[in-house]
Amino acid sequence: MAKTVRTVAVIGAGWAGCAAAVELAGKGHKVTLFEAARTLGGRARRVEIKGRTLDNGQHILLGAYTTTLRMLQQVGIDSRLALLRLPLQMRYPPGPSGMDFVAPRLPAPLHLVGALLRSRGLERRDKMSLARFSSTARWMGWRLNQDCSVEQLLQRWDQSPRMIALMWRPLCLAALTTPPDRASANVFLKVLQDSLGARRAASDMLLPRVDLSALFPESAARFIAARAGLVQTGARVTRLQPQPDGRWRIAIGAQDQCADGYDGVVLATTCDQAATLLGRIDVASAMTAPAAALVTAIAQLNALDMEAITTCYLQYGAAVRLAHPFFALIDAQDQGHWGQFVFDRGHLDGASNGNSSGLLAVVVSASGACAGLDQAQLAQAIAHQLAAAFQRPELAQPQWVQVISEKRATFACAPGLVRPQNATGWPGLALAGDYTAGDYPATIEAAMRSGVQAAATLWRT
Repeated sequence: MAKTVRTVAVIGAGWAGCAAAVELAGKGHKVTLFEAARTLGGRARRVEIKGRTLDNGQHILLGAYTTTLRMLQQVGIDSRLALLRLPLQMRYPPGPSGMDFVAPRLPAPLHLVGALLRSRGLERRDKMSLARFSSTARWMGWRLNQDCSVEQLLQRWDQSPRMIALMWRPLCLAALTTPPDRASANVFLKVLQDSLGARRAASDMLLPRVDLSALFPESAARFIAARAGLVQTGARVTRLQPQPDGRWRIAIGAQDQCADGYDGVVLATTCDQAATLLGRIDVASAMTAPAAALVTAIAQLNALDMEAITTCYLQYGAAVRLAHPFFALIDAQDQGHWGQFVFDRGHLDGASNGNSSGLLAVVVSASGACAGLDQAQLAQAIAHQLAAAFQRPELAQPQWVQVISEKRATFACAPGLVRPQNATGWPGLALAGDYTAGDYPATIEAAMRSGVQAAATLWRT
């Protein structure tokens, strides 16, 4: 029996939209991918600024990101070349205030035992605290019956102040982009289960060697085109409308120019854009109108609070280099120390990013608190933070700086948060995005999983 080939419009070429489009094209459907911007990748993309090629944010992937790694392979990306694989680690600049925690390449859970035994900067109380966290989490199946904040979880499980400051808080900010006092303990535990609680390779940290658009979205576009699909950039969808025959019409641009009818639509825009487009659907004109389901989805989308992520790039002379690809930093807002992680891009040189020697990228997650600073003030504060942390005065004087802020980078991953489902209640219309219902916070893996799930649920009733 011949397969049914359907035409599908995927609106939004971020990682979720690209994943949905690849999944559908791989199954033989004819896909048109619409993207309002000129560059693919959404909130994880390449940007061109003052003749420089940068990413709009620095990302760490995990070996546990199985969907991401599978999709990279599907579009022809060799992850061994495109990603720098490092063992699980939390390393601070040398000095008494930090620690050095690196997991050896041993089978799980021996890699965590080895990391504890070899760690520097932790007292016996701190090591027992980490061991107690791991054993308690395993005993409870890495899940609480009733969700609470990460801060409450750490207090209940008697974590030492030093472990909270040097391990759990930075991990929470990096994974959930939400401070521990407002972050979901269950989501945090799920990320830890898939990394610390799984096989050793799952806990590995993966750093992109190529820019984020080249890492997946552009290869996804080539994959779609090779299967008779179409990728349209600079095409902002303004309206989608169900037709009496069950198909969908798509309006593009200020003139509401209509594209051809489609058998299905995957809506993979940002959550606020998705809420706007769903709110514009004229349910009265459709033969079947699951208006209640749409109202629920719109309300859930509008209820998501957003968090900002800021990345500060600092260019030094080519001879400036850090000892390792990245370090954690102790942030102290009252001292003007905003940075939480610093990456030496010179360690990551790959095929598409040229020579990045002397280029450091400092990440500030949940960066709304520094929104009152202008870019020059923030960059200066971060440069002084680096100079103090590494005891290297030359880091206070970068040659060139660039601050990139994504003001609505992720949703705040609060306890008990109800996120919208991929299925909208309307056959032929699905949502995709890192904000849809799932176990993970707003990460690249969450986006990829959501895209694949949206493709699978598109025509389920």
